[in-house]
Formats: sequence, C-alpha cells, structure tokens
Amino acid sequence: MLTPKATDARQYLLPEVVSRLKNLDLIARFIVEGFLVGLHKSPFHGFSVEFSEHRQYMPGDNIRDIDWKVYGRTDRYYIKQYEEETNLKANILVDISGSMGYSSHGITKLEYAVYLAAALSYLLLKQRDAVGLALFSDKIHRYLPPKSTSSYIKFLLSEQSKAEQQQNKTVVSQTLHTMAEKIRRPGLVILLTEFLYEDADKILEGLRHFRYYQHDVIVFNILDPNDRFFNFSDEATFVDMETNEELKTQPFLIRENYRQMVDSFYETLKSECHNMQVDFQNVLTTDQFDQPLMRYLLKRKRLY
Repeated sequence: MLTPKATDARQYLLPEVVSRLKNLDLIARFIVEGFLVGLHKSPFHGFSVEFSEHRQYMPGDNIRDIDWKVYGRTDRYYIKQYEEETNLKANILVDISGSMGYSSHGITKLEYAVYLAAALSYLLLKQRDAVGLALFSDKIHRYLPPKSTSSYIKFLLSEQSKAEQQQNKTVVSQTLHTMAEKIRRPGLVILLTEFLYEDADKILEGLRHFRYYQHDVIVFNILDPNDRFFNFSDEATFVDMETNEELKTQPFLIRENYRQMVDSFYETLKSECHNMQVDFQNVLTTDQFDQPLMRYLLKRKRLY
C-alpha cells in the first residue's frame, strides 16, 4: 500500500500539495499520515491509529478476545473492540452551494472542504468511530448514515469525490434544522461551510437545534483569503456566484469597512457559539490541514 515517507509526510498537510493528487483515498490517507507524524510534538504524543481497533483488557473481559499479536509487540493485554463498542457517531455536513466554488488562487472552498471531510472520515473510522456524511446547499442532496465498518471509507470517499458545486443559494440555517430533526440521537456534528451570506441569528438558531438534541458541534467556517481580508486590487466587478448579481467598485474604497464588518460578524458568531458550547473555527483555504484536525482531536479527547 502506498504511504508517504515520514520525512515527506508533513508536506501533505499543505493544500497546494495534496491538490496535485487525483485519488481522494490517497489524499485522505496522506493528510492523516502527515498529521500523525507531527503529533509527537503535541499534547497527543503517543497517539496512534495502529491500535485503534483495540482497547486495554479489563477484569471481566473474555480472555479469548485478547489479541496475542498485539501483546507480543507491546507486552500489554489488548482485546479487539467490536462495532457495538464504537465510541461515538459523527456526521460530517459539507456545504456544496455555489459560493463554495470560489477561489482567488489555489483550491476552491469546496475542494478544501472535501479534502478535510475525507481526512476526518479516515481518522474517525480508524478510531472505530461511526461516521456519516451529508452534502447540502439549500437542501440535502445526499445523506449517508453513520457506520463504523472499515469498508465504509471507500463508499464515503466515493460520494465525497462526486460532490459538485451547486448553483443553489446557501441557506445553512434551514439545512441545520432539517439535519437536526433527521439525526436526533446525540453524537458529534462536524459542519464544513462558509458563514458569510446569512443572518447570524438564523445561523445560531440552527446550531441551537443540534444542541437541543445534545449533539456536540464543531463548525469549520471555510473561507478564501479574499473572503476574509478583501485583498482585491484595481477596479473590479464582483459577481455573486449564487445569484449572478454584479457590483462594480474600487476595492480600496470599501476594504476597511468590509474587514470591520466581517470581523464583527465572526466575533458575534464565536462568542455566541462559545456560550452554547459549540466549537467555531475560521479556516482559510491556504491553512494546513493539521489545524482543523487538531481542533477535532481536542474536541474528541475532551468529550469522549
């Protein structure tokens, strides 16, 4: 099986590097391998997916379940962990609406979301967690319920690789309510989207719906650098990718006001998410993938 060398693995955390790969399975594995290589410098020193399908032997466990090969390597007793012992059920929600197709350079927001979703799926299944997937815009286009069998990764990655940008307008809040009613059993919800075009109160109401059903929630708000900093130069005509409306302006005339407005919007979201115990993180399409993966791992360690 093709795996990156340890000396090269960290480069696969760079979006511009993994985007050269065509196979999403390779992208997912290489991102996770690069992530794990760096964990020895983190609070997760010693973390490994090697024994993710095992747990330590406890008094009362059936000794026939002891994995003697693992004992031979570690001098410790581990037993095989079965599907019904899965730690958590996670649902990854990926926004495929029109505006996710934007890129000022490098990969689009949708491509970044798909790569991150693939890596998270790979990591979750390696840990024997159950993972499901929803692709949405103004409606849910595809939903795969959580499963924890190792073979499920191929099905998930196949669906993720087919994710296509829709022309529909993003209505994240509406979809959040729909999904919250669809998956009432408490678990982990990972939302990959962009909060840029909706009223903050409506977004927060959608997130509260998940919290009402006792879901733990992580929001990765995926932005192009220009979404965040408005680093356009010269006179430009801006075209809304969801409505095709046009606006002609000199970027420098509105840049400062735009940044202040965006900063205020995200500070409100972060503060309110914190109050309802929802993890919120802005992620740029130029950010290395270890940053959101670490955020997920911290959440998982804290809660499960």
